[in-house]
Amino acid sequence: MKLKVITSNPGKVAEYQKAFDELGIEMEHYRLPYDEVQTSDLEEVVNKGMDEIVSKGVRDFIVDDTGLFIDALKGFPGVWSAYAQKTIGNQGILKLMEGVEDRGAEFRCCIGCDIDGRRIVVTGVCRGVITDAPKGTDGFGYDPIFSPDGKLTFAEMSVDDKNRISHRGNAVRLLIDALKE
Repeated sequence: MKLKVITSNPGKVAEYQKAFDELGIEMEHYRLPYDEVQTSDLEEVVNKGMDEIVSKGVRDFIVDDTGLFIDALKGFPGVWSAYAQKTIGNQGILKLMEGVEDRGAEFRCCIGCDIDGRRIVVTGVCRGVITDAPKGTDGFGYDPIFSPDGKLTFAEMSVDDKNRISHRGNAVRLLIDALKE
């Protein structure tokens, strides 16, 4: 069995492949633009995206949407995380957090999978804090300013350590459990 991973990020394909090796499912990088509905709910973004992809005749695929939800910023940047990363970046988020005591945040990853005509949607979560300054050189996006344990940021962790606790890792495990049923 082969699943198309619909993304512009080839790194995600490798992460999925590593996780799905145990099921004997092969991942294929598949570029297919689709509209992301403007809403504050990750699951709605994923479901609407899946509807559009299926309407284009594509089957057996994975699509995901991820957001960083910061408590003190009332959930911002949330579903607009990619846009905020492109426009204000980590330094902009840290500027918004200057003087803020409540550093609580969570990453959420919602994965939608169409497999053999069956739709599965799962969401993984990882609670943590926003650091005072970027730390680490690995990972991407908000990884240098998000710490799941208040000690190391995602950017300071190995990929394997990050995947054991991350929002995407948690979502992938939920999806694998659903596929095994």
